[in-house]
Amino acid sequence: MIIEQSQHIIDEVSKVFIGKDEIIKKVLMTIYAGGHILLNDAPGTGKTTLALAFSKALGLDYKRIQFTTDTLPSDIVGFTMLNNETQKFEFRPGAVFSNLLLADEINRTSPKTQAALLEAMEEHNVTFDGVTYDLPHPFITMATQNPMGSAGTQPLPESQLDRFMICLSIGYPNLEKQIEIIKSRRYDNPIERIKEVASKENVIEVQNYLSSVRICDDVLKYIVLLCEKHNKNLIIR
Repeated sequence: MIIEQSQHIIDEVSKVFIGKDEIIKKVLMTIYAGGHILLNDAPGTGKTTLALAFSKALGLDYKRIQFTTDTLPSDIVGFTMLNNETQKFEFRPGAVFSNLLLADEINRTSPKTQAALLEAMEEHNVTFDGVTYDLPHPFITMATQNPMGSAGTQPLPESQLDRFMICLSIGYPNLEKQIEIIKSRRYDNPIERIKEVASKENVIEVQNYLSSVRICDDVLKYIVLLCEKHNKNLIIR
């Protein structure tokens, strides 16, 4: 069932994200694993299209933030506003209250604003004025950053990078696929042709199933040793 459902999702997303099936599969695997995705590539490679296509195929509540130098943490988390009728402050949820959050050009905002995602990505909740609010389930962050040129950018700190399960570089499609992309967009927007072939409940079901899979001690030992080796290399650098 999971394999069949996954193929339906891949087929739908590939209608608009052409020539990059391996990227689609890796993103879907990360969603199933409950992780977050960092897309590190130049403009025009379809990063936003990829996120929107997945939200439609999976039936997820989708929100997008275009990060700029003046983006505030409250734009992400939310803020309180005075209700004139009750004369009480009420919490107004920010963009992070969604199933799939696209954090576009995350490295173009301040470290303070970047840090607003730390709790949300790790704990799947946010704390505001001492009150903790749970985020919708599932919650996936798909962030993008442009590696070409550093003017006006703020590199993500290690603590932020650690929240992402995978970092992908898409690259431009070959000549044949670029022509196919142009043809597909001549008369309409192919994103409108994507059908909802799964639901958030299906995603949660797969996530729960995968988390119940038993991992033997030898594999766990290998994972820990691999992480330790990687950390030592970072320290040496």
